[in-house]
Amino acid sequence: MNKNRLEAFSDGVLAIIITIMVLELKVPHGATIAALVPLIPVLMSYLLSFIYVGIYWNNHHHMMMLVKKVNGNALWANLHLLFWLSLFPFATAWMGENHYESWPVIIYGCIVLMASIAYFILERTLVKLHGPDSAIAKAYGADTKGKISTAIYILAIAGGFVSSWIGIAGYILVAVIWFIPDTRVEKTLQKEELE
Repeated sequence: MNKNRLEAFSDGVLAIIITIMVLELKVPHGATIAALVPLIPVLMSYLLSFIYVGIYWNNHHHMMMLVKKVNGNALWANLHLLFWLSLFPFATAWMGENHYESWPVIIYGCIVLMASIAYFILERTLVKLHGPDSAIAKAYGADTKGKISTAIYILAIAGGFVSSWIGIAGYILVAVIWFIPDTRVEKTLQKEELE
């Protein structure tokens, strides 16, 4: 099966997710800068989630550069990822509206953890489909960065029961780790071109 429909559908869903998140930002009732102050937690939640969606979009795009074909398992694995990403607007709004109280922060963490696991499942599904000597298998290898991120999410969720700010710090740490460009795909593509 051709990968183009999977890519187009994924791009559309991610665009809708960002649109829903921005529509959750309510206009303040006032024309002063002070009227924005109560919105700071909501804006910060939006910023964190926007960065996360951007990271997933970027990494998904890079992954698809290595994909030659998809099958039914890959389509379902991709839908699994999109399901968890589609919950970002809900978790983002709940966390921001409640000023980072423990349960919204913990639930947000559970959703980003599940998105991380779903991305790993998609990655492994595509590696299996393309074989151990494929470009995608070479690029992702053991995926140490992904496993470290998942471990940080688990620690951040557990820390969220102690203080919601421990959870938030963990989620920000993972975003920083992934915000730094991942060059595995570009390096693999360059090697493939030279061979």
